[in-house]
Amino acid sequence: MRYRRKFHRKPVHLLKKDTDSTSRTPVSTEPEPGVLFEELEANLQTIRETLGHSTDIIIRNLPVGYEGNQSIAILYTDGLADQNIITDFIMKSVMLDIKLFERADRKIALPSDAIQALKNYALTIGDIRDVSDFAALYQALLSGDTIILIDGHNQGIVCSTRGWKDRAVSEPSAENVVRGPRESFVESLRTNTALIRRKIKDPHLWLETMQIGRITRTDVAIMYMKGMANDKLVQEVRDRLNRIDVGSIFESGYIEESIQDETFSPFPTIINSERPDVIAAALVEGRVVILVDGTPIVLIIPTLFSSFLQAPEDYYQRADFSSFVRLLRYIGILVSLFAPSMYVAFTTFHQELLPTQLLISLAAQREQVPFPAFIEALLMELTFEILREASIRMPKNIGAAISIVGTLVIGQAAVQAGIVSAAMVIVVSFTAISSFILPAYNMSIAFRLLRFPYMALAASFGLFGIIVGGIALVLHLCSLRSFGIPYMAPFAPLIPTDNKDALIRLPHWMLGSRVRLINQSNITRRNNTPPRKSRE
Repeated sequence: MRYRRKFHRKPVHLLKKDTDSTSRTPVSTEPEPGVLFEELEANLQTIRETLGHSTDIIIRNLPVGYEGNQSIAILYTDGLADQNIITDFIMKSVMLDIKLFERADRKIALPSDAIQALKNYALTIGDIRDVSDFAALYQALLSGDTIILIDGHNQGIVCSTRGWKDRAVSEPSAENVVRGPRESFVESLRTNTALIRRKIKDPHLWLETMQIGRITRTDVAIMYMKGMANDKLVQEVRDRLNRIDVGSIFESGYIEESIQDETFSPFPTIINSERPDVIAAALVEGRVVILVDGTPIVLIIPTLFSSFLQAPEDYYQRADFSSFVRLLRYIGILVSLFAPSMYVAFTTFHQELLPTQLLISLAAQREQVPFPAFIEALLMELTFEILREASIRMPKNIGAAISIVGTLVIGQAAVQAGIVSAAMVIVVSFTAISSFILPAYNMSIAFRLLRFPYMALAASFGLFGIIVGGIALVLHLCSLRSFGIPYMAPFAPLIPTDNKDALIRLPHWMLGSRVRLINQSNITRRNNTPPRKSRE
């Protein structure tokens, strides 16, 4: 990975003025590389040639100033800029006042006063800034901003007029809850940051923005709570983002794969969410979040293994019910990982461990099956994975039909044909249902992948192979780090104070401290004082 090369501005070439204030003789006909020309037509010609005379780049030349002796050009990208803002706050201000540069009893006709006069007396837009090089001009122009160039000046004005069509804020599609907010992020970076600031009205919520991608120049934002987030963690996030050197960034998955600690591990070390309430809760815990323009998926750094088994609704329901559901999730991941392999081990090597009646029933079902238990389980698991992916990729109306056909028709037909046993269909179905209980989709993918090597260990060595594989899995999990934080904390290393919200969730008034390994500067939330009953 290489650091991105930064653009260095160079000084503008000087102009020598004659006795006549209206004539200018340039010292050199070519400007320094990347710097704007003083001649308006030269700037426009360069922009047209660089952008390939694209028809969506609108260029409007206007004569303004006292007696129309000043030429300016207004440039914007059709479809990215809000034309209502351009018409009401730029065009009308510039075109309707022919004496734009006339102030009090003095007529300002000198080119040196034009930019300041526009900013002070004409433009009624809140966000304006100067631009002096072509690189920054193209970045602003292709981001939806409007550029104003003035003849006789090697500097322009950038007006914030971004107004492309956005998807409306709607309910989250991947993180549904029964109780909780019904809003999710959209593809607009500024809308997403506003949704977060709406929930955290604190001046210590800081935002940093950078562009990543040599071609796309995608806006990437870092948000964190100053004073709560570890400064070393924030700097590490900056350094890893600055080391990204790719041509394009279209989704936060590009960022996640480039900055994660472990590349060759099925377990994700960065969690993501599309819910503003989840991101706000992570920020007040001292974590750092990364937002990418063009995607509703926001990254949370650092991440613990227990975070993938926590749902937003855990904090909106009672503590006892939330703890019960969270324990079900831990049981679900064990079932989804070990159920097929245990079936293979019992039916292949350890029949004596099964009750007699169950063993007779399984033997009768497998009498007509021509495949060993491992091949039978492998075929069913692969079939289910194919059906799962097909139901996701197909249109919604057809996807539901495919799921019904796959689970009922194909499963029943396979049993009647003697290809698989009915017990195998039950095991695979129960395994699939258990995998759906995980709130994080990327974590469920890891257990889906590990299911196959565990079936192979069970077919080769029985329960001994499953136990050895389980030990190897625990060792691998304990070796993982997420931006320097142990992945299995607070279980390994064991931190009793942080276990209040790991395996179970205690009531809110008992959660008086933040995670110590993540937040080292502001650990205390509040005093652990139980709510008192009214004495009325």
